Amino acid sequence: MPRKTQRNTKGKIVSAAWRLFYEQGYENTTVEDILALSGTSKGTFYHYFEGKDALLGTLSVVFDEKYEELIPTIPENSSEALRYLNREMFAMIDNSISLELLARLLSTQLVTRGEKHLLDRNRVYFRLLREIVARGQERGELRRDLTVNEITRAYALMERALLYDWCLCGGDYSLSKYSTEMMGMFLRSYELAKK
Repeated sequence: MPRKTQRNTKGKIVSAAWRLFYEQGYENTTVEDILALSGTSKGTFYHYFEGKDALLGTLSVVFDEKYEELIPTIPENSSEALRYLNREMFAMIDNSISLELLARLLSTQLVTRGEKHLLDRNRVYFRLLREIVARGQERGELRRDLTVNEITRAYALMERALLYDWCLCGGDYSLSKYSTEMMGMFLRSYELAKK
């Protein structure tokens, strides 16, 4: 099977699963439900995943698809671009990723000994952040006393902190509104004064 076909098939399964997890809840979604919505066979499903629990680690794929969708609309200014990505992603989480699922994903990333999907530096997320930060430094918008990787790592850390806090607080506030305020304060420490 060609690599692109494999990626599309796996993507269909992941998209179907997360849609069902959101609509029906994780516990109420069966592998059969996922097969029906994705139009794939049981053999194909088990070729990619050991079971339904294995899909929890694929939320980073859903996030990266959203980042790819946002690329054409990213503002030119690096600080505005970073704020925009955060605002759009956290609004998506507020509106289509349940607190239960996000908490499960974050907890699996804490205890897993294998691949930590959220920290994979080859993800679209990290590549996009590094590109924005590098452009911001070249244009004199962001500090140059830190490396691209240091700023990128701090930004990703801030986003994870906001996600963990939201889950710990039981989602009792709007993630997107709170993160807009917090991310603004955070990014000001990396911006250079406008001339």
